[in-house]
Amino acid sequence: MEYATLNNGLKMPKIGLGIYNLNDEDVIVKAIDDIGYRLIDTARMYGNEKILGRAIKRCKTPREELFITSKVYGPDRGYERTKFAIEDSLKNLQLDYIDLMLIHEPYDEGTEMYKALEEALQEGKVKSIGISNYNKSEYLDLLEHCNIVPAVNQVEAHVFYTRKELQKVLEEHGTVMEAWSPLASGKNNIFTNKVLVEVGEKYKKSVAQIALKYLLARNMVIIPKSSNLDRLKQNIDLFDFEFNKEDIEKMETLENGISLFGWYD
Repeated sequence: MEYATLNNGLKMPKIGLGIYNLNDEDVIVKAIDDIGYRLIDTARMYGNEKILGRAIKRCKTPREELFITSKVYGPDRGYERTKFAIEDSLKNLQLDYIDLMLIHEPYDEGTEMYKALEEALQEGKVKSIGISNYNKSEYLDLLEHCNIVPAVNQVEAHVFYTRKELQKVLEEHGTVMEAWSPLASGKNNIFTNKVLVEVGEKYKKSVAQIALKYLLARNMVIIPKSSNLDRLKQNIDLFDFEFNKEDIEKMETLENGISLFGWYD
């Protein structure tokens, strides 16, 4: 595994498992213990923090090797509600601390919610804090009102929508960009895309592996989701090859700058 270094020095695995709509406790345990996932991404919105908590308890992998992310969302709006939400997430996950806590999307109350995250960080309840689905202007506005620069901004990013301008601004201020739906949820016929198939044949890798590696090459953290054990193994097996300039240039032609899920810069 390779790691991204966050702005507080914490090491975050570059590949993780997103568990939106993944409620199979056994799959999560196998992903961690048998396949080697260490970053697991959940959210209060997903309703499966308790499932992840039980899976972590069953794992043979030591807690200190894991990097657990969760997110506060709409019902947690406001300073007091966010403070309660963090405590509730800790309870659901059966953990003493959460490695990364995010605000799930921009809210009018985002500044006060972020203040609650900052306090939780200072209290040791979370190890790092950040945001999700913030565009450039929303991110820059938050910087004007916070004391701690977000460690991560988790956003839609995939081979068709790499968010170059956003990533440039994030990196200038010390925030890592993390890609959700890095396989575009199978949209745009990604798995039969001619360019990705061609590059995959060159390296004897699947289209999914090529699409994910492309994001890693662009210095992103990625959290692909699957409940299929074979695909879970493929998705993490990305460190035995490197693209050359020609490969990158070919895949850059797939960029269309359009969100597939309604999140726009």
